[in-house]
Amino acid sequence: MSALLAVALLATGCTSSSGETVTVLDPRTDKPFVLTGVGNLTEIGQVTGVPGGTDAYAVHGTDLGSVFTAGDTTYLVFGDTFGERTAEQTGAGGSFWRSNVLGYTTDRDLSDGVRLTGMITDETGLAKELLDSKKVDGVEMTVIPTYGFAVGPNARAGSEDEGPTNGGTAGKTLYLYYMSVRHWGDPGRWDANHAGLARSTDGGQNWTRLEQTTWPGDSGFIQVSVAHVLEDGVDQLYFWAIPAGRFGGVRLMRVPAAQVEDPSAYRYYAGADSTGPIWAAERDRAVLIVDDTIGELSVAYNSYLDRWIMMYLREGDGVVLREGITPWGPWSEPRTVVDAAGHPGLYAPFQYPVTGEDGRRIYFNLSLWGPYNVFLYSIDLEKS
Repeated sequence: MSALLAVALLATGCTSSSGETVTVLDPRTDKPFVLTGVGNLTEIGQVTGVPGGTDAYAVHGTDLGSVFTAGDTTYLVFGDTFGERTAEQTGAGGSFWRSNVLGYTTDRDLSDGVRLTGMITDETGLAKELLDSKKVDGVEMTVIPTYGFAVGPNARAGSEDEGPTNGGTAGKTLYLYYMSVRHWGDPGRWDANHAGLARSTDGGQNWTRLEQTTWPGDSGFIQVSVAHVLEDGVDQLYFWAIPAGRFGGVRLMRVPAAQVEDPSAYRYYAGADSTGPIWAAERDRAVLIVDDTIGELSVAYNSYLDRWIMMYLREGDGVVLREGITPWGPWSEPRTVVDAAGHPGLYAPFQYPVTGEDGRRIYFNLSLWGPYNVFLYSIDLEKS
């Protein structure tokens, strides 16, 4: 599997000055779609709530599980987490509630499941809450990280702390993009106070919220998926974003990785003209790149297709997939990957950077509301 990963990384692009593997941007929008089908949906195994696994860290029920890498370490970011649950319990709930926890692994063979190397823990050895929350309905119910990313040592200097596994995380700065949820409403709807960034310089052990780098709760930039993109020699971070809830469309923003903490450095995709994309400094100029009822999303470059892949929950239908020519599109019509009828309560499809069969096989996490845990799935892509 490590050989397949190496192929995928080579096809993706190169290593930027910040030390992260990035996709080299091809801005041409006139290329054809090549994806002809998806199939061979496989549930590989349970990621969380496994006896002898995350149970050892008092993680009996949790969800989400977005994925990002730092060096040789893959991090899994989970949402509301509970330490004890009754046998018949469904959905979120239980004792020892933490708004968010973080696991990590160096496992590169996902064909037989994900083996966590460990989790970020407190002094007792249990998974600890990374970003605290007031846990008061109508004020701040919880704080949910929607995605993470790493910036290499050359982009933000000042830390010599080693990560949890000595897996190439030394000197790297980790970031979480989080949303502060004020109130959970009707299914698929919730109110956010704001979204923002938090930073760790010690491999995820401790986190600091960046109060100056936030987005308003009524903006279209509350939940995101993030990727490094090399553009004109600059390591840019691209953020595909949706509002709070599961009924908005996707907008796009970018920032040089070296300036990720500077809110004035962000630029918002405002459409295109004959010269290419228009990047505006004003957030309210951002336009939709995908107009749909979109829940939690994940966007990644795929080496097999040489295209971008967007996966998300379409409320009521299930998980769908779109093929993208560039980060801003055009995007294909959606294809159903996992149907809601056959997988009740599904949400949050998050792709892994590790792929199989030279990129033809995609691995992704999927949350199921009933057991309230995260499961690993794979699908195969077919192209013309």
